[in-house]
Amino acid sequence: MNKTFTKFIVSSFIFVLAFSFCVAPAMAQPELGLNYATNLGLSSQNGDVRDTAVDIVKYLMTFLGIIATVVILLGGFKWMTAGGNEDKVAEAKKLLMAGMVGLIIILAAFAIVTFVVQITNNAISGQF
Repeated sequence: MNKTFTKFIVSSFIFVLAFSFCVAPAMAQPELGLNYATNLGLSSQNGDVRDTAVDIVKYLMTFLGIIATVVILLGGFKWMTAGGNEDKVAEAKKLLMAGMVGLIIILAAFAIVTFVVQITNNAISGQF
């Protein structure tokens, strides 16, 4: 991988961490059973920590899906501009495979998280 792409991935990861720790909790305002700020109008929208956790996972999965899609598009672009050079075509195939494997892992992780949260909610509420 070239240095520019590596810098892009690292800076994107740092942005996601900054967003998840700074902006996302401020948007979610989770209700933890403590109504200290109700008089100030800062009460929770969701009311449940599980909903907030699922929302954060959805945001992260969406961002990772966008990165995987960009990797696939980059691989396709490299293949189109290879001009018959076998080394560039091999590099493009590697990017395409990495993007596809990334998308499959992201979709599988999202399915697992959704399944676990649904089963947990059903078990807590008594609906089996």
